[in-house]
Amino acid sequence: MHLVYADEAGNVFDHSEWTGLGRSGDMITEIWEDELIPLPEGATLVSLPNTRAIGWNDRTERMEPLDGPYTAVGALLPQGFTRLLLPGYVKKDSGQMLPLFGYTAVVWKDGGFYVAARQSDDPEPWNPRNCDTRELEVGVERLKRTYPDNRLYQHLSKCALEYECLTASNTFLSRLEGAVPVSFSCNAGCYGCISEQPDDSGFPAPQTRMNFKPTVDEIVQVMLEHLKSPESIISFGQGCEGEPSTQAKLIVDAIRQVRERTDIGYININTNAGLSDHIRAIVDAGLDLMRVSTISALDDHYNAYYKPRGYTLANVEKSLKYASGKGVYTSINYLVFPGVTDREEEIEAMIGFAKRTGLRLIQLRNLNIDPEGYLKLIPQPKGEIYGMKRMIEIFEAELPDVVIGSYTHLPPKRTVS
Repeated sequence: MHLVYADEAGNVFDHSEWTGLGRSGDMITEIWEDELIPLPEGATLVSLPNTRAIGWNDRTERMEPLDGPYTAVGALLPQGFTRLLLPGYVKKDSGQMLPLFGYTAVVWKDGGFYVAARQSDDPEPWNPRNCDTRELEVGVERLKRTYPDNRLYQHLSKCALEYECLTASNTFLSRLEGAVPVSFSCNAGCYGCISEQPDDSGFPAPQTRMNFKPTVDEIVQVMLEHLKSPESIISFGQGCEGEPSTQAKLIVDAIRQVRERTDIGYININTNAGLSDHIRAIVDAGLDLMRVSTISALDDHYNAYYKPRGYTLANVEKSLKYASGKGVYTSINYLVFPGVTDREEEIEAMIGFAKRTGLRLIQLRNLNIDPEGYLKLIPQPKGEIYGMKRMIEIFEAELPDVVIGSYTHLPPKRTVS
């Protein structure tokens, strides 16, 4: 498995004499054969700016950084694939942050590119090639023309056409999971938030957060337009907004109006679930699905990343227990990172968290972050590091009633009393 690297023009090469290496946390490590799969369709190879690739020099029999005007290369995986290792690299300037992507180790093997990853779900429903640009443009114009005064469609059109957000695109294509953002405020200060960063963060937010408060009518229009098939999902809590439950009254009123007119499809919220009373009201209004974002079931790690304002991890657990008890299909959007998520203490804590809250689904999401900045932020490991592949196998064995996947799986439709 040959080292892969790129030149200044972005051309990608494999090294005939050096073996490619991966990275787990801050440790450079070899890549095992059973950790590799062929580069998936829809994956993208990218250079890691300001880095040097590290490989195993077969002549000197040691790990070395590659000299010259070259950078390390990583793969950005499509939905449905979980990263097992980061690329092996060292920064030329330790103070310079990498763009917010989920870089995966990649090597050249048997005449093709391979990545250190595992397929965790069927990638086909969320394959970008299924989003036809011409069809999307027609859908955008149709809905903007139908609802000329609805600011949500104006906002989502930028998300779909400029940021190429598939959830926003689905809103205009009337398929799968669509978006209905509602909140410009947040009760957390996540490190690496994609829609809002402080000026001194060291990296810019790659997207623009919504800057207005929608009306109930605007929200209801988007929801009813999307909820037209039994498999359709409309979701509060998108990357272009803050925490949706801060606008609980809007959500509650919108859900009630929609459910008075149709029982088709599913209503979902993507949330940090910290505002337990707000979540309770939203659940009682007729919520079907709840996906809670988390990075850890340990307080010190959770607090370091999310910087919660006015809530704790105990509130998150309380919200999940309440929703599960009311028949909501609950899942976590689990932000995973090799060398951190697969620590012994993290695995044990998450298994306990899942059992206590009645989770139905763990959605493994590759954390888009600058590795050095993240590792400085969080606690040091206390126990053994098992590796991502072994971690997933432990989850499957210890949580047999929990689906391990990458995106929402539809449950049987519940009856709202």
